[in-house]
Amino acid sequence: MSVRIQYFAGLREALGMGGEEVELPAGVATVGALRDWLAGQGRDALATAKNLRCAVNQQMAGFGVAVKSGDEVAFFPPVTGG
Repeated sequence: MSVRIQYFAGLREALGMGGEEVELPAGVATVGALRDWLAGQGRDALATAKNLRCAVNQQMAGFGVAVKSGDEVAFFPPVTGG
């Protein structure tokens, strides 16, 4: 299963990339499992980010939301203004 991952704000800076296309192994079927798998693949900033937000196909989503082939999943910290 292939999904497109987007990283925004501080995550983009910490990971040194704005996004990537990944092939997920069997068993990675939710946003939370995806985050855990990515952290295990060396994207440590995802494991340590506080109040991490996510979206699937540009719709806000919780970590229990299913991920399917072709989805775009975005991770970003809470938005602050100023």
